[in-house]
Amino acid sequence: MIVGALLDAGADFAQLQNHLARLGLDEFTVTGESVRRAGIGGTKFHVLIHNPGSADHGHPHGHSHDHSHEHDHDHPHEHGQEHGHSHEEHDHAAPSRHRGLAEILRLIDSAALPVRAAERARRIFQRLGEAEAHVHRVPLEDVHFHEVGAVDSIVDIVGACVALELLGVDRVICSPIPAGSGTFRCAHGELPAPAPATAALLSGGAVLADKPLRGEVTTPTGAAILTTLAESYGPLPAMAVSAVGYGAGTRDAADRPNLLRVYLGQPTADGDSDHVVELSANIDDVSGEVLGHAMGRLMELGALDAWATPIYMKKNRPATQISALCLPADVDAVQAVLFAETTTFGVRRMSLARTKLERTFQAVETAYGPIRVKVGRRGGRVLSAAPEFADCQAAARSHHVTVKEVMEATLTAWRTGNETGSGE
Repeated sequence: MIVGALLDAGADFAQLQNHLARLGLDEFTVTGESVRRAGIGGTKFHVLIHNPGSADHGHPHGHSHDHSHEHDHDHPHEHGQEHGHSHEEHDHAAPSRHRGLAEILRLIDSAALPVRAAERARRIFQRLGEAEAHVHRVPLEDVHFHEVGAVDSIVDIVGACVALELLGVDRVICSPIPAGSGTFRCAHGELPAPAPATAALLSGGAVLADKPLRGEVTTPTGAAILTTLAESYGPLPAMAVSAVGYGAGTRDAADRPNLLRVYLGQPTADGDSDHVVELSANIDDVSGEVLGHAMGRLMELGALDAWATPIYMKKNRPATQISALCLPADVDAVQAVLFAETTTFGVRRMSLARTKLERTFQAVETAYGPIRVKVGRRGGRVLSAAPEFADCQAAARSHHVTVKEVMEATLTAWRTGNETGSGE
């Protein structure tokens, strides 16, 4: 459904075929089909699996890799970027070879794919392999991917990365991901949804949607693509939309269109929106020095901001709440700092939607040398301008003046330059 949506949004099918052929696999062919789901048109991407080495590749042997789960994600989106949720059902009536991670990475490396597409595909499979190794409690080098390592998923993942590259996608933003509910059957028997590997992939900071969808709605392949490529989760950001695409699943459900929708576009001058996670812990038994060190480590290892708030805990104990803001992809690293550098026994997590001013940096000449100014705009209007403190601090030390003098001189120079039109 991810590849189908990207094709529907404008990715060239012939170019996609040419790139996939570079994998050097003779077990598959791909087709694209225009279909309707609940009256809405979209593109159905088929991966047809053949017996390896078969002389007649025009006759697939019983395995059409289709995405057949009922699923209604109505805003994968992109700032020159998009997102998609891939949910697939594997019909293994014909043999499909299982491959280990090292072999898959070698296939990608030898395929002469676009550099960024190859790098993205490598990261997705690496993350998928680590999730499988965790679930099965085996070393990474011993992982054989079962369904997700077969040719169909290699084509899904590489195809998605190539399609993103054909569309020039730089950033991927994802709506909350539905995990599914109930049970489903697979090679391991009857399992609860989401599958164990999917649950492991979603545990690294992904935001889950509150949608009552039954069955395996998100598979390991889809979860790996989304959690690896999405830089944040949340509503549609401020963007100028250039294309919309629909990727179709197999089933034509009665209660919802079985389609994945992607938006392509560019950020607008009104700023940007994304999704962040706030982590916090209450601490009443460490010194201020330890807390200060912990906050420094939080910033070093991925936090966007960190702060400490005086609080009173149970039994009226004076304490400190230490908090950190980070992107979903950095939750594990930031949380690890809170556990390692403080005495907390638990870390709370809260998902937040964030709207940001459009930010640019502008260097201005001052009597103390060039100083950068961070400028914030919304709707093309400058709302904020602040000298970079690190620049001002370094200049103050080298010129033996106060930081305040450097900051005042920088803002004066910036305002003068913009009033005369020479500041941009």
